[in-house]
Amino acid sequence: MQRLLLIDASPYIFRAYYSIPASMVDSDNRPTNAVYGFAAFLCQLLEQERPEFVAVAYDESLTTSFRNEIFPEYKAQRELPPPELEYQMQRCQELTRTMGLPSFVDRRYEADDIIGTLAHRLRDNGLRVTIVTNDKDLTQLLLPGDTWWDYARDRRLDAEGVQQQFGVRPDQIVDMLALMGDKVDNIPGVPGIGPQTAARLLQAFGSVEALYQRLDELPDQKIRGAARLAERLQQYQQQVWLSQRLARIATDAPVTASLNDLRWQPPDAAKLEALFDRLGFGTGIRERIKSLMQIHHSQ
Repeated sequence: MQRLLLIDASPYIFRAYYSIPASMVDSDNRPTNAVYGFAAFLCQLLEQERPEFVAVAYDESLTTSFRNEIFPEYKAQRELPPPELEYQMQRCQELTRTMGLPSFVDRRYEADDIIGTLAHRLRDNGLRVTIVTNDKDLTQLLLPGDTWWDYARDRRLDAEGVQQQFGVRPDQIVDMLALMGDKVDNIPGVPGIGPQTAARLLQAFGSVEALYQRLDELPDQKIRGAARLAERLQQYQQQVWLSQRLARIATDAPVTASLNDLRWQPPDAAKLEALFDRLGFGTGIRERIKSLMQIHHSQ
């Protein structure tokens, strides 16, 4: 069965930015350490996987996501990238597009939503999906045969692995986040409910909807502090529904791409060489990228 490789770019750009010295500069004397590191990551990943179908998703909605319209405090505690990193994120997009890799970004939808939409719309082609990211929220998208892959740590989870790791099925991850919240994204959840309690509740009731329909049964469950939990869940019910909306990855982002659009296209060699010059890339990374593309497009 054919596989679709969906790459969440931001974690690997950030990783490169903070792990590679900023002494690398482009023709305008601006840092390119994150671009270089991201390029090296892409080379390693694509050399290893040789995907027939691939997409790279970027974030450009840190303050303009549709989730901010629902809840202005969403991700409000996060600092915006410094100007030198924001500049390099734009160059990373330019690099992947010039390399011929299908690349997507949207001002209202996050990379997660782009990945969710592509996975949802293209499954009818009989594809299995590999999502390359370190964001555990994306495990909610997994169906049997799919893989969540934290590439930097070489950690892979399939649907069964998600249940073993978190105590819930992939389709229950959204409800788990709705109950426990997510400090990283400023999703409120219910105060006092952590991952273990959230998992126990979902193991007992199956979903947040069923939990609230049968809330009177909760005090009889063998869950620590069940009676107090019932009161707290009642008190924060609206916050749970809000958190569920914030945590659910959209599958209707405005992404128009057929399966054929996700084939890695041969690049314009002259444009690519000019971009290498502008980025100040040395011979090593240039030859590695060109060799990788030559092998792929000769197959």
